[in-house]
Amino acid sequence: MKITFWGAARTVTGSMHLLETPDRRILLDCGLFQGHRAESIERNTHFPFRPGSIDLLILSHAHIDHSGNIPNLVSQGFDKDILCTSATADLASAVLRDSGHVQEADAEYVSFRRSKGGLPPVEPLYTAADVERALPLFKGVPYGQWVSLGNAGRVTFLDAGHILGSAIVLLEYAQDRKTVRLAFTGDLGRKSLPIIRDPTLLEDADYLIIESTYGDRLHGSIEETADDLKRVVNETFERRGKVLIPAFSVGRTQEIVLTLHSLREAGKMPGLPIYVDSPLALEATEVFRRHPECFDPETYGYIARHEDPFDFKKLHYIRDSQESKSLNSLKEPCIIISGSGMCEAGRIRHHLVHNVGDPRNTVLIVSFQAENTLGRRLVDGEKIVRIFGEEYEVRARVEAINGFSAHADRDDLLGWTSRTKDSLKGVYVVHGEEGPARALAQGIQELGVRNVLVPERGETVSL
Repeated sequence: MKITFWGAARTVTGSMHLLETPDRRILLDCGLFQGHRAESIERNTHFPFRPGSIDLLILSHAHIDHSGNIPNLVSQGFDKDILCTSATADLASAVLRDSGHVQEADAEYVSFRRSKGGLPPVEPLYTAADVERALPLFKGVPYGQWVSLGNAGRVTFLDAGHILGSAIVLLEYAQDRKTVRLAFTGDLGRKSLPIIRDPTLLEDADYLIIESTYGDRLHGSIEETADDLKRVVNETFERRGKVLIPAFSVGRTQEIVLTLHSLREAGKMPGLPIYVDSPLALEATEVFRRHPECFDPETYGYIARHEDPFDFKKLHYIRDSQESKSLNSLKEPCIIISGSGMCEAGRIRHHLVHNVGDPRNTVLIVSFQAENTLGRRLVDGEKIVRIFGEEYEVRARVEAINGFSAHADRDDLLGWTSRTKDSLKGVYVVHGEEGPARALAQGIQELGVRNVLVPERGETVSL
């Protein structure tokens, strides 16, 4: 068997790894690469293999950097099963439909802007019709259920504790009277996150593909993170400004809503209106409600008290685009939570256009920002940013709270890996920029694991 690392190798976005067995070509994830526009179009449009040659796609979870290029894969010839957990299948349906709409809407908007300068229109990366052709291929299975892969192979999903339905993929193959176990973490979650359960601990594996988003740093506690959010909201309210929160619609938005709910219940923040301006977040929240089997005891507590943890007074979910546009004319303080989390698509860019130049406002970054994304440029303190091809001065306050991250930090990753270190013959560190990835690789080596690699894009290893 061999693995070729085609995405999220020494970077965070575009997760995609090709596993070749004696009888199958299996793709682990098919994520959207995000970064410089020209590079993103090239990477996402042209696959380094023939899509029709793939026999199975295994999806770790529904986030766009893991699932977002599936419609392109299908439109270029892939027509086999997409295997994932049941909750991921439901979430991916919402995520990809929203992505298809966003791709079309953004292309239309950019084309309109280009037409004013006599430039030709741009084409969407994929369309809503491409998405609909992909959705029937999804096959959802429960956590812990083994699925046969033929020829002495099988796969199961363990709870990764990252977002609803996220999974650690565990593959087993019998070879020469031995069983080879390959684990792929997808994105590994943190302990004690709101809403979902903690990551499942893995006792043994021969080979491990592990994410490293925060491989060189630690998160603050959940309590400290809530205090930081309270401070930002209260300070912005005193300036009579708006808090703009770019947030991933799946997982992060629900977590922030639940934290705001708790702060309001405790009387720690003013009763200003809160708008969740993302049709996808609304759809995703409905999927959360349909999968209580993934909830942790805290969230079950809300349900036991007959409370909806994702809805409360002065919280408004915005679906219609006209309602979204009307938020930009609001004069009073408010909180606007909108996708996308890296500010690379969706309605948050329109809100930034209208609000990033006002010093009363705060842009609150609550997610990891990949290199060359608009969110990363804001975090890095750039004073002039380009949005929809035009320049805007950043006069709003920009703050970042990393404690909301649904990714495991360095201690979490090393602690999780230590449970299976004695059985590991090889570890491949992915889904991290080069610095964090190398830092985590060194930490894993210090656990006593000898064969630890930070693969480059296109690098192949044999198992």
